[in-house]
Amino acid sequence: MSLAPGQTPHLRTEVRGKAGILTLERPNALNALSHAMIITLTDALKRWAADPAVAVVIVTGVGDRAFCAGGDIVALYHDSFEGGFGGARMWADEYALNLLISRYPKPYVALMHGLVLGGGIGISAHGSHRIVTDNTRAGMPETGIGFVPDVGGTYLLARSPGGLGKHLALTGTHVGPGEAIEAGLADFYVPQDRLHALIRDLIAGGEPSIIADYQKEPPTSFGLDRDFIDRVYTGSQTVEQILTALDLETSSAAEDAAKRIRRNSPLALKTTLESLRRATELKLAEVLTTEYRVSVNFHLTGQLREGVRAQVIDKDKNPRWWPATLTDVRPELVESYFNPLRYPGIDEPDFNHRVQTQIQEMQ
Repeated sequence: MSLAPGQTPHLRTEVRGKAGILTLERPNALNALSHAMIITLTDALKRWAADPAVAVVIVTGVGDRAFCAGGDIVALYHDSFEGGFGGARMWADEYALNLLISRYPKPYVALMHGLVLGGGIGISAHGSHRIVTDNTRAGMPETGIGFVPDVGGTYLLARSPGGLGKHLALTGTHVGPGEAIEAGLADFYVPQDRLHALIRDLIAGGEPSIIADYQKEPPTSFGLDRDFIDRVYTGSQTVEQILTALDLETSSAAEDAAKRIRRNSPLALKTTLESLRRATELKLAEVLTTEYRVSVNFHLTGQLREGVRAQVIDKDKNPRWWPATLTDVRPELVESYFNPLRYPGIDEPDFNHRVQTQIQEMQ
């Protein structure tokens, strides 16, 4: 099964009034991103950047369940049996898109309703105006499928306050609108019954400042206990230390966090923690390069394939992780996932140069 761009991108692009509107139209797959959709998103953004009729870009998804629940992991699963080159090509285009969004010359308004996971974070949380609503459930659940937060996710979570970023990355927990804003993944909460009117005004005026007329104080629907999160995660340097600290806590929230971490891939957990540490000092373009190396390595060594098999393909919820325990994950193994890629036929993209060139072309 190829990941090459296809003829049916499941993405509608249109200009209405003063707005360029990108609508993900793959509701049966929770609007998961295919390679074709990534290409179409990029092409539309490049075209609209130079179009004086487009004052603002709006990104949304059809259906109530999801804005975008991530990338097409089923396609990645099948690609892993065909050499993994499709995944490498897709991530090269996707991460360049993420960086392009972060530097886009016009207001980029993401309507983050429903599930906003993984790749959905990548096409929303790097935008200039990030809106969550009542049913928003945002997160980076990659460690549960033998993978590591990507699409610039480690950059974002490394900048979350206190221990919140580590908590979200290691547990894969989804959070509501208030917590998404607190974590730095969003900017504004707009009640669901106000979204239609907001979109109408954005289309008519092309001015994102109108969001202020619709936003409200966000609800804290998940009630994250920041006291224990900051105490546990900021005071611990390793995954093992985090688990020990969680076990010493007496709350059900800490017990749940420990349970979530223990069921995830040991290699993914340790690589994620190291990714967050490195991302703290890097620019987004540099983080995306690091994430590209890690993503391709996890794909080509089969770790991601096993996670997808257990969660989505066979659905037995019993992944056979390797190494099987945190103790077995040696530092040199984690380090190897950050090394420059040396696979025949896979070149590391220069995201910074690529996006700078795209921006020059748009001017």
